[in-house]
Amino acid sequence: MRILVTNDDGINAPGIRKLVEIAVRFGEVTIIAPDGQRSAASHQSTFGTPLIMNEVDYDMDNIKAYSLNGTPADCVRVGILGVMAPAPDLVLSGINNGYNMASDIQYSGTVGAALEAAFYGIQAIAVSIGVNGSTDIIDRYLPDLLEEYISKPLGKDQVWNINFPECSIEECRGILHNLKVSKDDFYEDDISIDKNGDGSFVITEHAKRRWEASEGTDLHAIINNYIAVGPVNNVS
Repeated sequence: MRILVTNDDGINAPGIRKLVEIAVRFGEVTIIAPDGQRSAASHQSTFGTPLIMNEVDYDMDNIKAYSLNGTPADCVRVGILGVMAPAPDLVLSGINNGYNMASDIQYSGTVGAALEAAFYGIQAIAVSIGVNGSTDIIDRYLPDLLEEYISKPLGKDQVWNINFPECSIEECRGILHNLKVSKDDFYEDDISIDKNGDGSFVITEHAKRRWEASEGTDLHAIINNYIAVGPVNNVS
């Protein structure tokens, strides 16, 4: 397979290197990733401003790697329409440092990159793990999950979304498949607005997560130390 790998944490993030190390088992890998942190970029794309791409020495045999000064979605579009044309067979996005599930999916640059691939009818998988998650879980389960999902059928404009729990491999209870995206309230949001002496305002967000969810959802699975796998719709 010809595989495009991207992320939203930047080309030097440890998560994308781990994903590439596993992806090379399945085919020829090209990396196009942002040149720095682009978390919460969602599906944002760049228009009207030239993008700058640089080749990167990735220190892995037979890997072509490029950094881009755009968003994760830009990276996928540049890969599909330019660098890898004709289009790759598969797009992998991640491994994100932090969950992308429930309402967070709306903000996720990781999932946004995968959804950009779906626009072009390309199979895509987004992968994330809790901030303090164990890479042992990834090493144990991700190769088999990719084996299963790189060609598992999806509906139109859908991608596969995989989240690994923030627990040890001994505490991981296995994999739950075909989960729905949680619609439960994931955040209790609040902001404070304080005026400066110069007349400007400082806005501070106070967000608290709610770790409660309906059974059969991605959030419920993660709360209970399962790996959560399910489809995400591009438009729904």
